[in-house]
Amino acid sequence: MTTYQLMKQFMTRMVNPSKRPPRLRRAIPLLLACSAWSASPYATLAAQQEPVDAAAVAKIRDEAFNRSQVMTLMSYLTDVHGPRLTGSPIARRAADYTMTQLKGWGLANTHLESFPFGRGWTNDKFYAQVTAPVAFAVIGYPQAWTPGTSGALKSDIVYVRIDNESDFAKYKGQLAGKIVMLAPMRPVEPNYAPFASRRTDDALARMAEAPMPTPAAVAPRQSGPRTAADSIAQRQVQLQQAVAVRRRAFIDDEKVGAILEPGRGDGGTVFTPNGASRDPEHPATTPVITVAIEHYGRILRTLEKNIAVTMELDVRNTFYDADLTSFNIIAEIPGTDAKLKDEVVMLGAHFDSWHAGTGATDNAAGSAAMLEAVRILTATGLKPRRTIRLALWTGEEQGLIGSRAWVKAHFGSRDSLTAAAEKFSAYFNLDNGTGAIRGVFEQGNAAAAPIFSAWMKPFEDKGVKTLTLANTGGTDHLSFDGIGLPGFQFIQDDIEYGTRTHHSNMDTYERVQDADMKLNAAVIASFVYHAANRTARFPRKVPASP
Repeated sequence: MTTYQLMKQFMTRMVNPSKRPPRLRRAIPLLLACSAWSASPYATLAAQQEPVDAAAVAKIRDEAFNRSQVMTLMSYLTDVHGPRLTGSPIARRAADYTMTQLKGWGLANTHLESFPFGRGWTNDKFYAQVTAPVAFAVIGYPQAWTPGTSGALKSDIVYVRIDNESDFAKYKGQLAGKIVMLAPMRPVEPNYAPFASRRTDDALARMAEAPMPTPAAVAPRQSGPRTAADSIAQRQVQLQQAVAVRRRAFIDDEKVGAILEPGRGDGGTVFTPNGASRDPEHPATTPVITVAIEHYGRILRTLEKNIAVTMELDVRNTFYDADLTSFNIIAEIPGTDAKLKDEVVMLGAHFDSWHAGTGATDNAAGSAAMLEAVRILTATGLKPRRTIRLALWTGEEQGLIGSRAWVKAHFGSRDSLTAAAEKFSAYFNLDNGTGAIRGVFEQGNAAAAPIFSAWMKPFEDKGVKTLTLANTGGTDHLSFDGIGLPGFQFIQDDIEYGTRTHHSNMDTYERVQDADMKLNAAVIASFVYHAANRTARFPRKVPASP
């Protein structure tokens, strides 16, 4: 097939199932890549009609929509075995439960693979009550990897204002055992927009028209301030940073009882950050509590009126230093084709969570959908030609640590791929909450478009219709994409992910949508089955020209 014929066929097929206009921007990058792509060992004429096994899709849909177990899996991963902070014994119990399910469904090679992580941590008790001038219970959560209070603590609360070096002296020797507040109050605006939303047709159409992503430009490093004003501003920032570092060291040296910090979010939703290092050689010495902004504000405004506020605080946290590793859960559905069974298609999601909620939308939803997808494939008796490998990662919340360690160990690096990487086809990831799958981020892989278009067609009735060349970040597919292997994240409806549940105390089972979860499991099962049964491995991106 000539370049012209391939381009013409590609352009003909670029009308998506919802009859949107042709995505002309795809033609240029495909044309430029055409000669290199056709010479690749992973090449297929993907612009030809991609086959879809209608009978297999019917079986998958029937099992997914009529005999689903996905919400039962969700409840076990959240209500029973949540939260799943990496390194905690709760996460390990969740893994034990998951391994039992996988083995019961008949998956092979089910095991844990470890990687270096650091100490584990759990919050075992938390009680916070303002006792004067008016008693009220305080909504708050200990920050991860910070210590407890070593028993009940009753103390006046002190608002510590240290903005420059001269402020340190007035607090010297005054804060031992006290509960302190360091941050000023922030504005809290009313919420006029709804918390939950689904992607509109217009928003999806804009995503579909995204151009081929280009490498991020790196601005030249400035050798020094350009003007006197720049010099002054830069010096101010440096001084503020120095004061902040010294202030925290001063608080630790003063042996304060605890620090209260205002939480992000409002209306009782508290987003909990990581509080301290998980390195046992550099332990935190001061308990840090993230407090609901409304309660933080009430306490601070009272103190500013020179009225004393007292609090009772009891925090019990446990550190686990005996094993400084964490794990990834691995399991397989073996391939049945003698010539292809050594090749691999992967699906996965991160298994770990933060600790204030139960890690439901982030990311038991992704893990449960992946587990349900492999259950569906085994329950329907479908026979993949290639091996399908499930991976559930931990350490994602600390920077994709688990998936990066696993990919490096098995597939090497971009400049030094292993033999196993040569038999790898594609990885599919889910990590944007409970929302329904609406399509796929192609991650700049133009050759994926006609393949994904065909695979989405059986789910067009459920709104799965959008492809975008755009990249998306922050999920474990980047561990694969980063070394040049096909790794994809699905486009999902937002629901309440960014507004209410992501890393918050509201990330619980109740926020997970049953119908969306069933659809997601069905789409994933169908995608990985078709990837496993393709004639050729999934096409890889053509490297950008230097």
